[in-house]
Amino acid sequence: MSTREARVVLIVSEADDLHAAAMVATLREQHAMTPLRLDLRDFPREPGSFRLGVAGVERSLAGLAGLDEVGSVWWRRPHPSSVPAGVRADDNAYRQAECDAFVQGLLWSLGAQWINDPGNDRIAHRKIVQLDTARRAGCAVPDTLVTNDPDEAREFIETCGSRVVFKRTGTSRAEFSETRMIGTADLDRLGSIRWAPTTFQRYIDPDCDLRVVWVDGQEWAVRIDSRAGAGRVDSRLDTSVDFAPTLLPAAVSKSLATLMGTLGLSFGVLDLRVGLDGEYYFLEVNPQGQFAYLEIKTGLPIFTSLANLLVYGDGAVSGW
Repeated sequence: MSTREARVVLIVSEADDLHAAAMVATLREQHAMTPLRLDLRDFPREPGSFRLGVAGVERSLAGLAGLDEVGSVWWRRPHPSSVPAGVRADDNAYRQAECDAFVQGLLWSLGAQWINDPGNDRIAHRKIVQLDTARRAGCAVPDTLVTNDPDEAREFIETCGSRVVFKRTGTSRAEFSETRMIGTADLDRLGSIRWAPTTFQRYIDPDCDLRVVWVDGQEWAVRIDSRAGAGRVDSRLDTSVDFAPTLLPAAVSKSLATLMGTLGLSFGVLDLRVGLDGEYYFLEVNPQGQFAYLEIKTGLPIFTSLANLLVYGDGAVSGW
């Protein structure tokens, strides 16, 4: 890989993002490069400009040198610009829209590889889009209802014999929200979903859970022994159980490749559940999901794979 031309890398994320910091360390150690880093909340406190003339184009933002030479962007955790509030709400909205439009236009005009393309990333974050695309890609998907209608939700729960989980429909960076099994107290509160559409899904009793980090066709799959601990409903709740590298059946790999290709994602973290019936059920894909703990627990070279994709456009890792 060292014989290929390396690209300048830009990481767009929160200043305190541990995944971004780990990627910086990986790029320095394995590729002898220091990527550019940008927290969009630094604008407009830090200035930016876009200049176009006969000599070409020049971009500047938040004091970053070499922005025009960027060849790949990890669109990790972008934020809106941090615009100070004024007196009038209309003025605040205007300034926010202008700042966001400037930053997005300046960055999105870069002739770079995006991981992921911002438009595709935004659409793919919509859980309904994921679920329907997964179904059409040939993935097994548990029976699902997303609704703000309490009566329809109650009927769905009764049809599934009360073995139903519920979870958030949105994907904002609010505090962690676990997937939970419907209980009696929850049935009494179904009226509250009128103001917050909720996702209900038939519960799949697990043989195990799988978390798959997809790096442009490279599958880094981890088997999680969710039956052994407190994660039988939500595997994220118990990381003390066994984690082990695994391989996916060819048919499942093919369906995931179709899913990710249709969503236009070159990177994502997928959650699958293997049921007691042996079926591999798709649960969701997070276009910029957490994966550092998977590498720590299994030794899989996930950061190396993603770094290779950013630098050379190929996530393959020698020897794996």
